[in-house]
Amino acid sequence: MNLRTRLTIAAGAIAAGAMLLVSVVLYPAVEANLRGQIDSSLVAAAAKAPDVAKAIKQKFKGTPNESAFPTVPLGIGSTQLQIVPDPVQAGPSSEFVDVTERDVKVAKGTAAAYFRNAVYDGIEYRIYTAPFPGSPSTLVRTAIPQSDPAPTLHQLAWMLAGSTVAAGLLAALAARLAARRVLRPVRRLTETVELIRTTGDLAIPIPADSQDEIGRLGSAFAGMTATLDESVGAQRRLVADASHELRTPLTSLTVNLELLAENLADAQAPHLAAEALGQAGELRTLINDLVDLARYGQPAFHTEDVRLDLVAERVAARASRRAAEIEFDLVCAPTLVHGDPDALERAVANLVDNAVKWSPPGGRVLISLEAGALEVGDAGPGIPDSDLKFVFDRFYRSPAARAHPGSGLGLAIVRQVAEAHGGTAEAVPRPTGALLRLTLPVCQLP
Repeated sequence: MNLRTRLTIAAGAIAAGAMLLVSVVLYPAVEANLRGQIDSSLVAAAAKAPDVAKAIKQKFKGTPNESAFPTVPLGIGSTQLQIVPDPVQAGPSSEFVDVTERDVKVAKGTAAAYFRNAVYDGIEYRIYTAPFPGSPSTLVRTAIPQSDPAPTLHQLAWMLAGSTVAAGLLAALAARLAARRVLRPVRRLTETVELIRTTGDLAIPIPADSQDEIGRLGSAFAGMTATLDESVGAQRRLVADASHELRTPLTSLTVNLELLAENLADAQAPHLAAEALGQAGELRTLINDLVDLARYGQPAFHTEDVRLDLVAERVAARASRRAAEIEFDLVCAPTLVHGDPDALERAVANLVDNAVKWSPPGGRVLISLEAGALEVGDAGPGIPDSDLKFVFDRFYRSPAARAHPGSGLGLAIVRQVAEAHGGTAEAVPRPTGALLRLTLPVCQLP
């Protein structure tokens, strides 16, 4: 069942339910009102009993019945009026319903007037019993058949039932017509998303014309597909770049191994073997960097407060043992950051390793840390201004770097770690040497 049909059914059900609720409240109210009107007319008819009796006496003036009350019920419209003269006695009545003990008390004035329902001659009556005005011990009874308001109530019931059904159908029809217009943006959005799924083309524009919830949904889809498109493009570029970078050492490794296999007795064999091992090491480094690059692109699975100054000191100590000809200067203020300790240490190590690689023998590497900004400077040839914005790109290597070993992923890992921690990585221009800066949000020291 599609959304349009569900909206149609829901609107019809709501309208029908509302009308049903109105009917449930209205029908008893109208019925009570009609019953109240009947009771009022009975009371009014009882109040006219003296006038009716006087008119009858006037009619029978000069006859033996001149002074008698009319004990047989008289029809006044749909109302029956009966006068029960003194003495009022409980028992069956041949003219109308039986006289009860309560009726006797009403006639004597010891009980108040009252209403009751009773059946006479197969007809149910609503009866009002009261003392006859101005005549003690005399009773007047007025009655109306209970069936009198029934036609009105039946008509009301049918009218309410018809109105409930009609309201439900009209609401459903209106909702059906309105849903077609209201859901048109949803249909266009659905068709576009299905087209993207079918073709795989994430560049297909997604409609987001309105400012309502549907427009926001379209904008969210558009942003999602744009992000996916960028991610897919980055993956394709990564695969292409990785293929290119892997091809060179793999080709060299293959050639060296082939030469080694053909010339095992050659004096160059140890050299070829060393070259093959070196190429294998480059492949291992490249593969490790690719794995780290993918891992650091994901949310950190473990984070904690990290003293970045202590991390820099550990990294510098390891680097000084590997590169004894390089001098390291550290100026690191106590700095606390929150993040993945392994990723942060790898990023700092990549910055220091990059500085060591470009520093000449006897050169100096300066590591400074203040206010969350870690700067690593070297005394190498520096970075041309045209290359400053590219040094943190994946597999980017300037022409001058082609002669140096490396995967071109170390600084890309630095930037990825920085962005994963809400920071930045940048190359700072300066006259001599290179200066790379890693900036991270800091925490308050305890």
